[in-house]
Amino acid sequence: MTPERFVKELRTLDFVNAFNPYSARCAIHDIDDAPRVRSELLLTILEEATKVEVDSIWLGRDLGYRGGRRTGLALTDDVHIFAHMKRWHISAERPTKGEAVAERTAAVIWSVLSRIEAPVFLWNVFPLHPHESGDPFSNRSHNSRERDAGEELLSQLIFLLGPRRIVAIGNDATQSALRVAGKLKVSAVRHPSYGGQTRFLHQIQQLYRLDGAGQRQESLLSGQDAGS
Repeated sequence: MTPERFVKELRTLDFVNAFNPYSARCAIHDIDDAPRVRSELLLTILEEATKVEVDSIWLGRDLGYRGGRRTGLALTDDVHIFAHMKRWHISAERPTKGEAVAERTAAVIWSVLSRIEAPVFLWNVFPLHPHESGDPFSNRSHNSRERDAGEELLSQLIFLLGPRRIVAIGNDATQSALRVAGKLKVSAVRHPSYGGQTRFLHQIQQLYRLDGAGQRQESLLSGQDAGS
């Protein structure tokens, strides 16, 4: 498995009521060549990640309509896409047009990830954006068929990057990680949405031996919209 092969397989995924940001373009929010931009950005990050000792894969559930659907990067919204690029020493254009859209989950993730220097790769169990029928700008949980496809790709990603551990964010991510991780350590943490922000931050601070300064960010994040 190579980064190029991984992205190629990702681009071929096709499910009903699921937006593939690496092969499809949103007529409302995307620039003209957004699928190419997102695919090349992910490929470049993968290539950079294979050059270092990856500390962990932070694993979420699905891409959200305010986050990864737009950026093509897990747990990352428009507001934090350039911070994500900077972590891997790369630059690219934003694949969406207009004002940057924020996602609450991404804001919480990046409030603490910005304090961690270790190489962390962000991913989701189902790497596309699943939505309700007739409402492309909604979020739903992936189904079993989508989960199986996602877990196959996750297994390939683990082989490609060789991380020290997986940090599974939320119950769905934890169950999938435990199924495919083999002997790789899985650290389960609370998902930051639906009242889990404080617990999530505390657990990450413990895992990475951070002080509690990041908790001051909670009041700044409390008014933002929730992601998936």
